[in-house]
Amino acid sequence: MKKPHIVILGAGYGGMMTAAKLQKTLHPSEAVITLVNKNDYHYQTTWLHENAAGTLHHDRTKIKIKDVIDSNKVNVILDEVICVKPEEKMVKLSNDELKYDVLVIGLGFEAATFGIPGLNEHAFTIDNINSARVLREHLDYNFACYHHEMETNDARLNIVIGGGGFTGIEFAGELANRIPQLCEEYDIEKTQVRIIVVEGASTILPGFDERLVDYAMNSLESRGVEFINGAMLKECKNDSIVYEKDGKQIEIPTMTTIWAAGVRANSIVERSGFETNRGKVEVRGDMRTPDHDEVFVIGDCALIINEETGRPFPPTAQIAIQQAETVASNVKEKVRGGKLKSFVPHLQGTIASLGNDDGIAEVLGHQLFGWKAAVMKKVSDNRYLLKLGGIGLLMKKGKFNFFH
Repeated sequence: MKKPHIVILGAGYGGMMTAAKLQKTLHPSEAVITLVNKNDYHYQTTWLHENAAGTLHHDRTKIKIKDVIDSNKVNVILDEVICVKPEEKMVKLSNDELKYDVLVIGLGFEAATFGIPGLNEHAFTIDNINSARVLREHLDYNFACYHHEMETNDARLNIVIGGGGFTGIEFAGELANRIPQLCEEYDIEKTQVRIIVVEGASTILPGFDERLVDYAMNSLESRGVEFINGAMLKECKNDSIVYEKDGKQIEIPTMTTIWAAGVRANSIVERSGFETNRGKVEVRGDMRTPDHDEVFVIGDCALIINEETGRPFPPTAQIAIQQAETVASNVKEKVRGGKLKSFVPHLQGTIASLGNDDGIAEVLGHQLFGWKAAVMKKVSDNRYLLKLGGIGLLMKKGKFNFFH
C-alpha cells in the first residue's frame, strides 16, 4: 500500500516546528514527509530587527535546517513555491512538481504597502535575513558618506520608521542603542542623527496597556527617538518622505525609510484559489481550510478569530508555534485514521524589546518594565530553541547575556 505523502511548505516558525514534531511522532514506514523551503536555513523572524540595526550578526539568527531536521525521516527540498493546485493535490515549484496527500501551508508573510506611492521602490522592509542585511549595510554606508561628500546632507542621518507597531518600535530600540557606536566610528555628533517614528494611530504599540506604552515612549525618547503619531505616510521618495497630520502635508529629507506598518499573508495562498479573508485562510477549528480536508494552514497565512474579542488573533511566533503542535498532532491522526482536535491558543503574554537591556511585557497578568522584560524576552527566545532542537540548539544559538 502506498504511503501517504505529507508536504510542508515553508520552514518558518509553524512549518519548522510541524516538521520537527512529525519526525518524532510518525515512523518512516507510515508516511513520506517533505519540507519545502527556499533557503537551507530557518530564521528567527523576531530577531530580524536586531540584524537590521546591526546589534546582532545575522548568522546568530539563522538555524540550519539540517541541525534540526533528520534527512532520514524528512526529505528537504530547497526550491521556491510558485502555487498550489488544490483540485489536483499538487504543488508547483520553480524546478519541480509535488503530489501530496496531506499539505501544510506555512508560507509566512510579505509587506503590505497599501498602494502608498514610492514605498515599493524606495522603502526598506525587515522581513527576512537578506532585507535585514541590506538595511544594516545601507545605514553604515550613509554614515560613511556623510563626511565624504562635498556638502553634508542631513537626509543621510535622518532615519524614518513608518509604523509604531512591534517591528517598528523594536527596531527603533535597537537602532537607538547602535547610533552612538556608528557616530563614534564615523566622527558624527549624535545630535545630528534623527530617528523618527511616523504612526497613523494616536499612540504606538496597539494592544499594550497605557502605562507600558508610556514607559516605552519615554525610554525611546530619552535615547533620541522622535514620535509623530496620528500621521499618515503619503509618499516615499528616494531622498524624502511626505506625511500628513492635522490636514497639513510635511516633508522630511531622508534616504532611509523603513516600512514596518503592514504585512499580509503570502500572496501565493490567494493566487492558489483558496477561500481567503483579507488574504488569509479562515481555518476551521482543526486548522484545515474550509474547502479542502487534506490542507492545513498555519502561522501568518491562517486567520483565527478570537471568540472573546471578535478580532483575529495576531499572527505572532507564539501562536504559530502553538498551532504547529496542533497541526502536527492532526496530521499524524489523519495518517492513522484518528480523531482531529481543535486548536486552543494559550496566550502566555506579550513582550516587546526596546533594545538589548530594556523592554515592556504583559506576562500572566503581570506588567514588567525595563531589564526584567528584556530578561523575559530572552528566556522566551531560549525556550523556543529548546523546544525546536533540544539542548544542543539552545547552547549553540541561545541568548545568555541577560544583564548587559
